Amino acid sequence: MLKSGEIRRQVAQRLRELLPKAKTWDEHAEPRIGQQAADLLVKFKLGEQEYTLVIEVSSLGQPRQIRAAVTRLREIRREMPGAYPVATAVYIGPQSARILKSNGLGYVDLSGNCYLAFENVLIEKEGKRNVRPSTRPLRSLFAPRATRVVRALLTEAGRTWRLEELGRAAEVSLGHSHNVVKRLEELAWVERDDTQRIHLSKPADLLEAWCESYTYRENEIAPYAVPERLTRKFMTEVAQAASAHGRRYAFSLSAGASLIAPHLRMTSIHAYLDGDPAPLVATLGLRPSAAAEAALHLMAPYDSGVFHGSLEKGGLKVVSLPQLYADLLHHERRGPEQAEHLRREAMGY
Repeated sequence: MLKSGEIRRQVAQRLRELLPKAKTWDEHAEPRIGQQAADLLVKFKLGEQEYTLVIEVSSLGQPRQIRAAVTRLREIRREMPGAYPVATAVYIGPQSARILKSNGLGYVDLSGNCYLAFENVLIEKEGKRNVRPSTRPLRSLFAPRATRVVRALLTEAGRTWRLEELGRAAEVSLGHSHNVVKRLEELAWVERDDTQRIHLSKPADLLEAWCESYTYRENEIAPYAVPERLTRKFMTEVAQAASAHGRRYAFSLSAGASLIAPHLRMTSIHAYLDGDPAPLVATLGLRPSAAAEAALHLMAPYDSGVFHGSLEKGGLKVVSLPQLYADLLHHERRGPEQAEHLRREAMGY
C-alpha cells in the first residue's frame, strides 16, 4: 500500500497535469487550517483568478474512509470557505465518488478518475480501474472461503443472521465466519442489533469492494464450439446433460442475464460446472475451440461458493444476482452495461 506522503506527492503531480494552464503554483504540505490539519494545500492562478484547493489523503478510498474524509473536509471548508476541498486516494470507486459529489466535494485518484467542479472549472473522468486492486487490508476478506460469507450476506441483503446461521449458509467454520464478520464490522459494512444478530448495513459498499478484487477469469474456463445455434433450447440441453451426469451447474454472464431479464441479448453461453466436464462434452457433441470463436464456455469454479444462492428461471439454474453482477462487470462487450441494468432493476442496492 502506498504511504500517505507518496500519495500526496503523486496527486500534486496529477493536479498539475489536470490544470496545465495554472500559474504561480504553490504547495504546502500538512498546513494548519483553524483547528484542523490538512494533508496538502495548493494555490494557483487561472488567468487573473486565484484558487485554493485543500487535499485530504485516504490510504484506502473505501466508502468508510471517504465518509471520514468528508467530515474532516466539511470542517476545513467552514474554517476556510474560499477553498475547494478535494479527497484523494489510490482509487476512488463509484460509491465513494457519489458520496463526495453529493457533499459538494471534489476528488482525484491515482488510477485516473477525478471530479473537480469549482468556479468555471469542471473536470470529470470516471470508469478507470484500480491500479492497485490487491490492497492488503481487504485481500483476506475476498479470499475464496471468506467470499462465501460475503456472497451469503449479499444474496440475502435484508436478512439478520446469527453467526452460526451465517457460517452454515456459507459452508465455513464458525471461527472463519467470525473472522470475516469482524473485518466487515471494522469497515462498518455490517452491524449487530441488541440481540447480537448480524445484518448487512452497506451492501453497495461491500459489493463494489468485492468487484474491485474479483474477476470471473479466476475460474478455469474451457471454450467449445457447438453443433447448433445459441438458443434457450440449447441451454436446456446443457442443463439436462449436466443433471444427467450428476453435475451441479449454473449459467452466468450474458446467458445468465438473459434468464433474469429476457430482453437482454445473449452473446455466448457461460456456465459454471462442478466436476469433470468430459461426459457432458461427449453427450452434447462439443469440440474444443479457441476462446474467441467459442460459443459455449464451461467454467470450473475456483470455489464452490459460486453456486451459493443459485436461482431457477424457466427450469434453468442461474447464479445468484450478486455473483452474476460481479461476473458481468468484468466481461467485455456489453457486460458492464448489463451489470448496471441488473443492479438497478433487480438487486435494490
